[in-house]
Amino acid sequence: MKMRGAKILLESLKREGVEVMFGIPGGAIIHVFDDLYDDPDIRFIHVRHEQAAAHAADGYARATGKVGVAIATSGPGATNLVTGIATAYMDSIPIVTITGQVPTYLMGNDAFQEVDFIGITRPICKHSYLIRSASEVAQIVKQAFYIAKTGRPGPVIIDFPKDAQTDEAVFEYPERVEIRGYKPTYEGHPKQIAKAAELINNAKRPVILAGGGVIASEAWEELRRFAIKTGIPVTTTLMGLGSFPETHPLSLKMLGMHGTRYANYAVSNCDLLICIGARFDDRVTGKVDKFAPEAKIIHIDIDPSSIGKTVAADVPIVGDAKRILRELIKLVKPLDIQPWIKQIEEWKRKYPLTYKQSSDRVKPQFVIEQIYEATRGEAVIVTDVGQHQMWAAQFYQHTKPRHFLSSGGLGTMGYGFPAAIGAQVGCPDKLIFVISGDGSFQMNMQELSTVVMYNLPVKVAIINNSYLGMVRQWQELFFNRRYSAVYFKFNPDFAKLAQTFGIKGIRVERPEQVRPAIDEAIDTNGPVVIDFIVDSEENVFPMVPAGAPLEEMIGGMA
Repeated sequence: MKMRGAKILLESLKREGVEVMFGIPGGAIIHVFDDLYDDPDIRFIHVRHEQAAAHAADGYARATGKVGVAIATSGPGATNLVTGIATAYMDSIPIVTITGQVPTYLMGNDAFQEVDFIGITRPICKHSYLIRSASEVAQIVKQAFYIAKTGRPGPVIIDFPKDAQTDEAVFEYPERVEIRGYKPTYEGHPKQIAKAAELINNAKRPVILAGGGVIASEAWEELRRFAIKTGIPVTTTLMGLGSFPETHPLSLKMLGMHGTRYANYAVSNCDLLICIGARFDDRVTGKVDKFAPEAKIIHIDIDPSSIGKTVAADVPIVGDAKRILRELIKLVKPLDIQPWIKQIEEWKRKYPLTYKQSSDRVKPQFVIEQIYEATRGEAVIVTDVGQHQMWAAQFYQHTKPRHFLSSGGLGTMGYGFPAAIGAQVGCPDKLIFVISGDGSFQMNMQELSTVVMYNLPVKVAIINNSYLGMVRQWQELFFNRRYSAVYFKFNPDFAKLAQTFGIKGIRVERPEQVRPAIDEAIDTNGPVVIDFIVDSEENVFPMVPAGAPLEEMIGGMA
């Protein structure tokens, strides 16, 4: 039976288990939307900006573990997706974006709303496809989803010209996919695993560093078993938050530029660092040649290009974290490292995360703590980027995987609110809490219309300090308080703004109002925006200055 290319696309998406897409229609993708009109099996979430569509697909993917799908038209519709695609690429998130394109016979002629989207996105996607006929659609969709979710996950582009949408072909969906040159390694080399086990069994001051790869491979249970069997303390990257419960005695919480002092001290003084699914980002390492200077390095990662790129590995193991940890658990033994554990406990006692309370001004850290207490750690926390992001990482106790969603590698302001929409659509029974800043929220606040349209009960906590807070902090500490272009003199009243959309808006100006506002938001059956007016010059501490070793932290001491 012959079908139009547009119909084949939708049928192929359903074969991949797609239940929802995020996006905006347009002329170059109109035939797909025409067929979508009669299709009851794919839900379409009509966002208000294409960047929000990409972030929503990303949030959906992070929260559910499935592949997120965003769809847009050609030209500006496609280019508006770029920031969201780059965000997913940097954090290894599996999304597929589908963009309309001008007819193939007009390509290269500067036709109306034509851009070379394949060329534009080549550096920020895992792979890309240009469909030229309806007969290619099913095979391309099969390959796109396979590439997006296997190996190191990432975004895949499908550019779909109008004539290929109307062209007809017989629909036959392939049962399997074979791509020459793309064979991800899943099983770790047995000799390398044995070498790693030997180093672990002889270590006296070991530390585990868990990254986003632990969550991508769903290896959190294996990580917990491995850490508990050996007794090795665990620190995580920002992307790894939730892979190991921070309420566990072995947790060191997050390391790096705004990590805990005890995590940074532990890594700086360990004799063995077991890195699992992390790529040694500069925010994690600080000054590279002073990073874990006394340690042997075991580096486990499914992407061979990540191993040795920044920090040399003594024992590299290429493969899937879940499978490799299962093998390591068989070979390792409980370690006699009590002096090391006592040293870490002393650092924890001496250098806890702290801040100065206030009786009349709302402290942002207090807001985060109260959200944690009110949600009992069960909420999915979605952040934007900036000071509030780091406070959310520090002062919310992260105990579950896929419950902390944030833009790490690209650091995308405007990510949080639309990503929370995707998470709420994917996890309708979970409490989704956005922690945003006044600067970040204004980058995609048009999506208030989306949460109203689909009655998505997302709760938004705006940490409103009237500044681009992280930039202001750097200007205070390193640029003699020359506050250049960071002050938001004319912020809206976000609570009243929410009310104009028919959303409950709450304004909080005093500490005693914080917990009642959070409780009211949780008890409200629908979306809520809470505008927390916080201390405008509060800083995020500890902080490792750019280019400094991890041990040279400033601030954050009682």
